[in-house]
Amino acid sequence: MSDLSKMSKTVVFHEAGTPEVLKVEQVEVSYPGPQEVRIQVKSIGINRADAMYRQGMYIENPVFPAQLGYEAAGIVEAVGTDVSNLAVGDVVNVIPGFSLHNYSSYGEYIIMPAYAVHKYPANLSYDEAASLWTSYSTMYGMIVNSGKLKAGEFVVINAASSSAGLAAIQITNYVGGISIALTTSLKKKEALLKAGASHVIVTSEEDIATEVLKITNNVGAHLILDPVVGAKFSNLLSSVAENGKVFVYGALSHEPASFPAFDVLMKTPTIRGYSAIEVLGNMDVLTEAITFIDKGVSEGKLKPIIDKIFNLDEIVASHIYLESNQQFGKIVVNI
Repeated sequence: MSDLSKMSKTVVFHEAGTPEVLKVEQVEVSYPGPQEVRIQVKSIGINRADAMYRQGMYIENPVFPAQLGYEAAGIVEAVGTDVSNLAVGDVVNVIPGFSLHNYSSYGEYIIMPAYAVHKYPANLSYDEAASLWTSYSTMYGMIVNSGKLKAGEFVVINAASSSAGLAAIQITNYVGGISIALTTSLKKKEALLKAGASHVIVTSEEDIATEVLKITNNVGAHLILDPVVGAKFSNLLSSVAENGKVFVYGALSHEPASFPAFDVLMKTPTIRGYSAIEVLGNMDVLTEAITFIDKGVSEGKLKPIIDKIFNLDEIVASHIYLESNQQFGKIVVNI
């Protein structure tokens, strides 16, 4: 091992599969190369994309032995050449915008490209900072950049108790929209209202379209954000406003989805898939997203909600919990 390298407890997996494939191993982490930094990690944000990559069901397939993770917060501990905006000692978090074949965040020490490392507003804890970019950049993309939400317009947010759903509530409120949160759990209704949702519909007990039309005085939802699809998709689509926009950014349900053809013909909504790459892969949009999110964080209007904290040796348990869908907010791993 070189004098400039570090040994790091790092999550590695040697085959795709269930959470149990994840192992914590000692890995040598080199000195950062040109336009790279090495970070001493304090907190790691856990995302559904991480689980999909672990399962071999993501936009790129793992190359073994594989590492994973898109989000972290910590302290810059070494800086490579050609890095001008970061210095040793800077407190930073990681903006997802890289291939997991090249970089990953699940470790005590990690190498990151300098363009993906950000000095965040000081009013966030490490746990909050590690929970920021995946959820908030995705929701900025749908609500602000593509959705063009105006003050007073209605946004229906499915799976609202996820970290992405809670980010959507906060961003909707921040731009003056009216958030309608959907949850299958009556237990989560009060928590969603406390988290800022203007209205909550419990979909296991209430008809989505009926309730949305009641809340909106028959106007319907200007934006619908849906990571679920499944059996209630037709009912959800029936709640859309004329010329509304429907963003599908996941497929959590394995049930087949039907389609309300008459409503779609009459209301002519835009229905489209959405990926965070539309923000993270476009430097102009990403720059606007960073400015918007940093401003909201600094003003205390945007703040990640942490559900549960694990330590690195509990990485398997953290992924089991993620897949249980019990969480209200973000799952974090501490170093």
